Amino acid sequence: MALTPDGKKLHLSHGPIDIILQSFGLSNEVQKSYEQVIKFFPKILPDLVAEIGDLRRPYSKGWQPEGLVSRRMKEACYPYQGKFLTPMAAVAGAVADQVLEISLINRKLDKIYVNNGGDISFHLERGHLLTAGIVGDISRSKINGKCVFNFENPARGIATSGWKGRSFSMGIADAVTVLASNAAAADVAATLIANAVFADHPAIKQEPAINQDIDSDLGERLITVKVGKLDGNTIENALDSGQTVAEQMELAGHITAAVLVLQDSFRVVGSPPIGLKSS
Repeated sequence: MALTPDGKKLHLSHGPIDIILQSFGLSNEVQKSYEQVIKFFPKILPDLVAEIGDLRRPYSKGWQPEGLVSRRMKEACYPYQGKFLTPMAAVAGAVADQVLEISLINRKLDKIYVNNGGDISFHLERGHLLTAGIVGDISRSKINGKCVFNFENPARGIATSGWKGRSFSMGIADAVTVLASNAAAADVAATLIANAVFADHPAIKQEPAINQDIDSDLGERLITVKVGKLDGNTIENALDSGQTVAEQMELAGHITAAVLVLQDSFRVVGSPPIGLKSS
């Protein structure tokens, strides 16, 4: 845990958790917010490990998690009862949300963002803006668009999922970026939408998740390990499937917007504060 070379941001790393956090405001308030996070951060991973068995099982309404992050993970999964989903779908976003909450306790800050491996939780006071890049292909790390959030925008969480990302995906999306009221909600939604971006094609290779990770919460379910060049019809059909799921989520109020990208084609659901360009 240390400040970044520019002295403005806090870098926190523990196992799979890798966070960049930046607070904006009076210097003493920023310093205290960082101290609060540094004190809390070492507890996160042990608390998750203590409940990892339940976190890797399919969502159960009757499960009563103990940890702060685990509770957020369960809450984020609640709207999707009946679908196959484990609380692990929300882990990165839930960690970001909890760190954000800790950083804000008794603090007066203009804005703050917590970026946990690309899943972002943020806070804005009136009159302040946050700019976030949208990546169309996780493996390229190229910015394809930017969102500029103001206080009035309801989104306070951003998450991206795709078959090339850190987590497994059952779909073929290069990237699905979701905006929601918090990062955990965005994380779950991005996972489900990315899973839905799929169409059969011989250039797509899938295999059981446990072949890649024996401890995967997805078990024998097929995940995507390779996507070759696809024809236009396949791309459109896959994006259609994902768009349908995203539109249902937006209509239900679970997300505010989504951007779906597959081989330089994209779909936009809702009204994100964004400008997009092709690769």
